Amino acid sequence: MSSANTPSHTEILRTLYLDHQGWLQNWLRHKLGCHHQAADLAQETFCRLLSVSRVDLADLKTPRAYLTTTATRLLIDQARRQKVEQAYLEALSLACEENRSVSPEQHLEVIETLTLIAGMLATMPEKPRQAFMLSRLEHLTYPEIGMVLGVSSSMVKQYIALAMVHCHNIAYGEDA
Repeated sequence: MSSANTPSHTEILRTLYLDHQGWLQNWLRHKLGCHHQAADLAQETFCRLLSVSRVDLADLKTPRAYLTTTATRLLIDQARRQKVEQAYLEALSLACEENRSVSPEQHLEVIETLTLIAGMLATMPEKPRQAFMLSRLEHLTYPEIGMVLGVSSSMVKQYIALAMVHCHNIAYGEDA
């Protein structure tokens, strides 16, 4: 096929959007129970596809499976952010109950620490990061994580080990 007949990345993404956006939004609405959240997440899913190469999008055999995987990863990321935020708000509330106010410096230090942790996780390969987050934040067992990621329990164990080594290397340096 000549390059003149090869669809551009924009054309492929446009077709994918037109063919599957409504379906994805309905799927997300059933998952989330909220039309507005589903619409936002569907849009974010397609925005994420902007960074996927044209060749990868053109070779999709099961676009709906790809879209649901991408949307599920975004849901996991969103849940992770909400848990971090909720934990911080609970800790802040507890501190206020004990008549200890949090100084702006302490508040900044907590935010910087959480940002550093999020950065550590962001540089981790996708599946080890997901396994680590599902284990630590969702308290899922290895078999449950394996079901979510579509891998065996032993692979989950390897992913979590990789994630822990990754965090250790960032925190203490490669040679530690």
